[in-house]
Amino acid sequence: MKHLFCKLKNKTATAVARSRYILSGNCGEGYIDTAIKILLAVVLGALLLAGLYALFGETVLPTLTERIKEMFNYGG
Repeated sequence: MKHLFCKLKNKTATAVARSRYILSGNCGEGYIDTAIKILLAVVLGALLLAGLYALFGETVLPTLTERIKEMFNYGG
């Protein structure tokens, strides 16, 4: 019985050590991380471009065209 208990204890310790090694290892890490980083960069870039387009489309460009017309309006 003591031999069986010792054998079970060794197998349990081996299983714990193996699972700890598997869970703490970083083998294969990077694929999902990289995909998430790329997706995040694309989404943030799209939001930034949409914000700049809205800013330039409604605020900057109309005043810019008025200023250019005033600059070249030699008659008055």
